[in-house]
Amino acid sequence: MLEVGIKGKKIFKVTDENTAEHLLSGMLPVYATPSLIALMEYTCFSSVHPLLDEGLGTVGSSIMCSHISPTPVGGTVTCESELIEVDRRRLVFRVRAEDEFGLIGEGTHERFIIDNHKFMNKVAEKQAALEKLNADGAGKPGSESHPW
Repeated sequence: MLEVGIKGKKIFKVTDENTAEHLLSGMLPVYATPSLIALMEYTCFSSVHPLLDEGLGTVGSSIMCSHISPTPVGGTVTCESELIEVDRRRLVFRVRAEDEFGLIGEGTHERFIIDNHKFMNKVAEKQAALEKLNADGAGKPGSESHPW
């Protein structure tokens, strides 16, 4: 049973691969905002996943956060989350991240509990439709290649 107050914590080392420069979210070799957001989501997901019934999962639906201080390569980011609201399938978390020098980011994250099988059936339908579009020549490839 998911209840308000569930907490999560993840510790992460900053590497070249999760910098703004590498992820194309900026030009500097510092911890990227997309990496911070991914860590926040992972911390929240990990805190509740073991408590879900078999066959259920969660998906992120929104995140509001501030990235207020840079962390250099080699720094350690500690992210902590707390489940602050449960509304049927909707979960809301407060999340904050710090490095060795203090707060680097904070915000709220919303996730929804899903039935994994039903969710993946919807994905399979889209995948089949996408393959048909591409086979018919209707799909248009992107103009740039990105790491994401």
